[in-house]
Amino acid sequence: MGEVGSRLIVAVDGGNSKTDVVVLAPDGTVLARGRGGGYSPHVLGTTGAVAAIEDLIQEALRSIDRDLGPADIEHVAAFLAGVDLVRERSDMVASIVARNWSRTVTVDNDTFALLRLASLAGTGVAVVCGAGINCVAVDDGRTVRFPSLGPISGDWGGGLQLGVSAMTAAARDADGRGPRTALTQIVLEHFHQPDVLTLIERLHFGEIPRERLAELSPQVFATAAAGDKVAGELVSRLAGEIASFAIAALRRLGLTSATVPIVLGGSILAARLPALEDQVRHRILEVAPNAELLFPADPPILGAALLALDAVHVEPAATDRLRSGFAAPVLASGAVR
Repeated sequence: MGEVGSRLIVAVDGGNSKTDVVVLAPDGTVLARGRGGGYSPHVLGTTGAVAAIEDLIQEALRSIDRDLGPADIEHVAAFLAGVDLVRERSDMVASIVARNWSRTVTVDNDTFALLRLASLAGTGVAVVCGAGINCVAVDDGRTVRFPSLGPISGDWGGGLQLGVSAMTAAARDADGRGPRTALTQIVLEHFHQPDVLTLIERLHFGEIPRERLAELSPQVFATAAAGDKVAGELVSRLAGEIASFAIAALRRLGLTSATVPIVLGGSILAARLPALEDQVRHRILEVAPNAELLFPADPPILGAALLALDAVHVEPAATDRLRSGFAAPVLASGAVR
């Protein structure tokens, strides 16, 4: 398999909750795909994340009788949650190079895959809100990044944080420090617990993993829609955080008056919840009235695959072929789905 024209391209989109892999021919044809769990290096460590992703890639390659390594693979492009800092990117690249996956390697944050998904030029702003929250912006050779390391880097938001906040509200309701909220009963029913103190103890002792609090995020939105004030305040806070990322990026690039795409994705934003989306749109357009809000219908792995093809400088027909294989439209804000 040593001829250049026969070597393949591998793209990886790794989120906090799931990871997708696609294997491409140089002409943009999708040859194999795979899906596994979340492989964030923040959770598994660099070595653990790389090993888990390697297993997923190898499984996809075995389905087409190819092998991982530079004899078969021209380029690997991995866009991963939890790869936010220069040191993290360098560590991931070094670990992948040491395992000899391919002739060349690209590693960066998964937010870049979202941006490329909806921006043909790869410029604009992208905000991801799924299990976590992050933002990136690119314009005229300049890039704006955020550390996205939780409270120590000023972050609030994403499904896990929303679930934690629902639990906080339930605890404060139960002991009298906070207002009454329908979230209390919803939290108890979700985890099948008799009272809030029992649930707190089970979370504290690890009998219920704290990560499971992320399961509450859809119910926060439903409770807000039913008129609960506390849940509504959480949704408004999340809308403000999403908009704040985009606005900060636009200001740092001097683009608040420009016509610029703002790509919004991740599981929470992809759900197109009117209560959240309307507030996000209002807050962004109040500061950047010419911005165009886009909600890609295609999965982020397509953006990672497009970036992988960009890295090896294929003909435009290859990207067209790849896009046509996914064939879902990019939705502007307010468009009919």
